[in-house]
Amino acid sequence: MKILLDTTYLLPAIGISLKDFPRDVLIMLRRKGNQVFISDISIFELSAKGAKYVSAKKLSAERVIEGIRAIVFDENIVKIPIHESRILLTALRIRDWLSDFIDCLIISSALNQCDALISEDTDIQSLEGNRAFHELLEMINPKFEIRTLAEIT
Repeated sequence: MKILLDTTYLLPAIGISLKDFPRDVLIMLRRKGNQVFISDISIFELSAKGAKYVSAKKLSAERVIEGIRAIVFDENIVKIPIHESRILLTALRIRDWLSDFIDCLIISSALNQCDALISEDTDIQSLEGNRAFHELLEMINPKFEIRTLAEIT
């Protein structure tokens, strides 16, 4: 299965631990035969979150850079560019239902390239109940799913 990970799952790579959250999500998913994807916008999000922690003296700049480089150069993670017309067009349509455009780009990347998006974000999860979003799914990728990590593993 082609699975796109929301940025949250990448935070441990830059040194940000999340309570009750496995640190080895990428390894876990690959062991089950899944192909792992991320949106290029997640690299920006990691950088911004990392900058916040560096500024607060909770992380070193080196740790953030090391983690981002590890993700960027990991050949087992497929990176989806956000500048592709189809991704941008779909993201602009999703913006009607979701106010965070970064999330729109992540969903659009997953919808256009993958079988599923894994996200814990409640706003993203709420799209499951949106009729217009389901109509968009039917046109682009009818079997696409938005799931949490617990639902996938």
